[in-house]
Amino acid sequence: MSSSPNNVSVMITNFVLVGLIEIESFRYVCALLALALFLVTLFVCSMIVYVIWTEKNLQEPMYIFICILVVNVMFGNSSYFPKLAIDLLSGCSTISLTGCLCQSFCIQLYAWVEMFTFTVMAYDRYLAVGHPLRYHTLMTNITTQKISLAIFVFNVIRVTVGVLLTSRLTFCEVNINNVFCEIMSLQPLACNDITINVLFGKTLTLSSVIGCLLVITYCYIRTVVICLKLSLESSQKALHTLMTHVLAFSIYAVTFLFVNLRYRLNWGSVSMQVDIIIPLIGTSIAITVNPLIYGIRTKALREKILCNLQKIVGKPK
Repeated sequence: MSSSPNNVSVMITNFVLVGLIEIESFRYVCALLALALFLVTLFVCSMIVYVIWTEKNLQEPMYIFICILVVNVMFGNSSYFPKLAIDLLSGCSTISLTGCLCQSFCIQLYAWVEMFTFTVMAYDRYLAVGHPLRYHTLMTNITTQKISLAIFVFNVIRVTVGVLLTSRLTFCEVNINNVFCEIMSLQPLACNDITINVLFGKTLTLSSVIGCLLVITYCYIRTVVICLKLSLESSQKALHTLMTHVLAFSIYAVTFLFVNLRYRLNWGSVSMQVDIIIPLIGTSIAITVNPLIYGIRTKALREKILCNLQKIVGKPK
C-alpha cells in the first residue's frame, strides 16, 4: 500500500467530532437538554403550523411566511438535535464523509432559507404598512407561495454546489472542532487546493448577507418612519408586529450568522473551548427561540394555540 499523502488522504472517509469528546463529562445532561429542546421546539412549531393551516382568517401572507419560517425551523431542528443526542448517549464521536456532507447540507439550507425568509417578511411588513390599499394586490397568497418556492430552490442549488465542491476534496486530517459537521470546518482538513471552495463560499455568503441586511434595514426604517405618521392605535399595532420580526431576526443574526461568518472571515485563532461552545450554544438558540417568540408575541397565534391546548387537555374555552 502506498504511503503517499494523496493515497492516505483518499482513505480518510471518517471524521472525529472533537466537540463531542470535549463535553464527554456532561454528555447525559447535554443529551437530555438536546432532546428536550428538540421536542419542545417541534411541539411549538407543529402547533403554529396547525393553527395557520386550519384557521382561514390566518391564511394571509404574514402568517404564511411565519408558517414557512417555523417549518424551516423544524427542518433545521431535526437536522441538529436528534443526531447530537444520539451521539452523546451512544458515546459515538465519529461521522462519515457522506454523513458529514448530508448534515452540512441540511444545516446550511436551514440557515439560508431562514435568512431569505426574514428578508421577505421585512418587505412584506413594509408593504402592509406603507401601501395598505395596494397590499392585497402586491402580496397575494399565490405571490407568497411563489416567493417561498423561489427562496427554497435558489438555496437548494447554492448549498448543493457548495457541498459538491467539498465532496471532490481529499483529506489529510480527521478532527472537526465542533459537535456537528459543516463545510466551513471540513474544508481546512483538505489536502488539495480549496481556493475555488473559499471563493465560492465567501462571494455568495458576503453578497447574500450584505444584500439581505440592506433590504431588511431599509424596510424596517421605512416602516418605522411611516408608523410615526399613523394614528396611535394603528401605529402601536404595526410597531408591535414589526418589533416581533426585529427581535426574531436579531436573535437569528447574532447567533447563527456569527457561527457561520467567523469561519469565512478568519477572525483569528480561538481556544478549543470557544470553538466548540459558540456553535453549540449559537445553533441551539437560533433553532429554538424564534418559534417561541412568534407563538407568544403574535396575538392571533397565541390565542388559537391556547384554545387548541385547552381542547387537548379537555378544558372548556
